[in-house]
Amino acid sequence: MKPIWVVDDDQSIRFVLEKALVREQFSVRTFANPREVMKALDSDAPQVLVSDIRMPGGSGIDLLAEVKSRHPGLPVIIMTAFSDLDSAVSAFQGGAFEYLPKPFDLTTAVELIRRAVEESLREEVAETAPTQAPEMLGQAPAMQDVFRAIGRLSQSNVTVMITGESGTGKELVARALHKHSPRAQGPFIAINTAAIPKDLLESELFGHERGAFTGAQTTRRGRFEQADGGTLFLDEIGDMPFDLQTRLLRVLSDGQFYRVGGHQPLKTNVRVIAATHQNLEDRVRQGAFREDLFHRLNVIRLRLPALKERREDIPMLTRFFLGKSARELGVEAKRITDAALERLAGFDFPGNVRQLENLCHWLTVMAPAQVVEPKDLPPELLNAPLAPLAVPAEAGPAVAAVAAAAAVPAAGEAAAAPALASWLADLEREARRRLDAGDREVWDALTRQFEGCLIHTALDLTRGRRIEAAQRLGIGRNTITRKIQELGLDD
Repeated sequence: MKPIWVVDDDQSIRFVLEKALVREQFSVRTFANPREVMKALDSDAPQVLVSDIRMPGGSGIDLLAEVKSRHPGLPVIIMTAFSDLDSAVSAFQGGAFEYLPKPFDLTTAVELIRRAVEESLREEVAETAPTQAPEMLGQAPAMQDVFRAIGRLSQSNVTVMITGESGTGKELVARALHKHSPRAQGPFIAINTAAIPKDLLESELFGHERGAFTGAQTTRRGRFEQADGGTLFLDEIGDMPFDLQTRLLRVLSDGQFYRVGGHQPLKTNVRVIAATHQNLEDRVRQGAFREDLFHRLNVIRLRLPALKERREDIPMLTRFFLGKSARELGVEAKRITDAALERLAGFDFPGNVRQLENLCHWLTVMAPAQVVEPKDLPPELLNAPLAPLAVPAEAGPAVAAVAAAAAVPAAGEAAAAPALASWLADLEREARRRLDAGDREVWDALTRQFEGCLIHTALDLTRGRRIEAAQRLGIGRNTITRKIQELGLDD
């Protein structure tokens, strides 16, 4: 990691910040004025730049503009006296990571710099990642099951039924199944059967001959013809009219169909992937869906998890969608704090991944600052109760109590109080047991237990990648390295 640069004409400020940062195992380089920084930038660059706003020989705001022109992704923290606050706030919107009012609390300053370092490291990882957008994102076990299923089906032409709530990404899975199948060179044709009026759907699927009905001026190929040699994705198949289900069954049985108004049978070689958010077994029992068609479509069933079943993917998805939205709008991508991500991870997202993507688009347009904090989230999300966090079964009462602290709702949200009381009761019982037994190391023992479990779990989820584990836990890379050594997790 590159050093942190501190620029201030006040030698005492430089000294205090340097000593505090070195204690946190950061490397530091100090400068007395912007001219020295500009000269150093010709041959080097920092991980984070911390600069005063008013200095002899140059302004911190001018320095900010120059640094951003050379290194757009470099986090810059502006230090400012309260008398300069208005000018600093208006000026640093040109790209500063955050401002630090003087006089500042040293602990607060170090924590702010640590957040900037972590953001810088995230940017570096993003820049080295492949530029092509991934088909799907997800590290949750439920999504890994979906990815494994796609892999197993990669050499198959079997019919697949995809189920899951609206907004979970069923069409993305269908496209992935097509892309990784022997039909990948053929067309992928998608049609939402619920979005097309009943009297037009038959023509959409099977095409029509000229003069078949009023307005049919020319012969038109349907989706089955267009998808010949490839894949046809039938979304919301549960809403297909009953009489059309009979025609669909015939095509699936022998590959033959007639255009509307046609008399010559046509052959098609199409793999069908269907999707629905409905319970088709219930639709069959209600007489709204043909049982024989259900069994014909339900050869392989893939269920997509709701977003609330894969909350650990929300931070990664949020950052991805913020970047995507920024590219579409031609603006700089918003950054989001860990506190805001924690708030998002506790929301149920009834609209699933689609709702999260729309939220990220809203934040890109509406969030007032470049860094998104909890207060910048939309009211409907801020006013919603947080879901309790899941805790591994082996974590023990101490870890459970710590997880409870992360799930505490905002002021006035009492819905999670019973769950919180349960977590605290577990911690209290464990602490009481140890205290009654005369244990003099209760604090250290319980702290080591939950720290060890949290770090072990994060490393397991990130497959041993420490920087990513630290980011997920909301701590610095140096902190996680030190903790691993202290707790003996390297053994």
